[in-house]
Amino acid sequence: MNGHAKPDEGDDTPAATSADSGPASVPDPEFETPEEVRQEAILLERALGGWRGIIDSGAPTVVFIVAYLVTGSQLRMSLISAIVAGVVIVGWRLIRRQPLQQVAAGFIGLLIAAWFSSRTGKAEDVFLPGMLLNLGYGTAFLVSILVRWPLLGIAMGYFTGEGTSWRQDPALRRVYAASSWIWVGVFGLRLVVQVPLYLAGAVAPLGVAKVILGWPLYLAGAYATYRVLAPVYRAKRSGVTE
Repeated sequence: MNGHAKPDEGDDTPAATSADSGPASVPDPEFETPEEVRQEAILLERALGGWRGIIDSGAPTVVFIVAYLVTGSQLRMSLISAIVAGVVIVGWRLIRRQPLQQVAAGFIGLLIAAWFSSRTGKAEDVFLPGMLLNLGYGTAFLVSILVRWPLLGIAMGYFTGEGTSWRQDPALRRVYAASSWIWVGVFGLRLVVQVPLYLAGAVAPLGVAKVILGWPLYLAGAYATYRVLAPVYRAKRSGVTE
């Protein structure tokens, strides 16, 4: 009986060792390491514009709304306050020698919005260029999906150095299309909320809606995009193919 017990124990021991060591030698696509999370988050942040772009674009809007409420709806003073905020942001980036691509684009957009609103004399027109931009982005993402060149795939291909090779991978094509739909929804939701407020001339609610649908919605969209893309990238790293 002892002779039979030893082979049984011997059979169990290698199996347990193999099961324990398997995940260490062959990554499980269902799980990710902290380093994988970090790398994927960095790539996604770059592809979508980064945190600086979010803050730089939102701060002047907050200043405009506060000034508009404090000054009793004085458009000129509110526009000046927003422009000053934009100048401060640009100056801060220059002092810290940080890239100016995003902040410059945001500042130019601010100047255009301020000029347009000053010409029409309507405070709500400050938000019109932003709504048109959302319309343009949403349309671009939608068209890119329809022509089977999803924009998020193009952006991620650039930042990962893969170029357009992702188009040869059915799994990547599907997730890039799915994640691009997320951004169609982001830009579309902004328009659905903001356009009625704009038509009603509700300046303060329009500004609040822009802020809420700016940072928080952006982060929600980025997180949803990450959750869609991450499993496929993990599967690729571990050598799992369909």
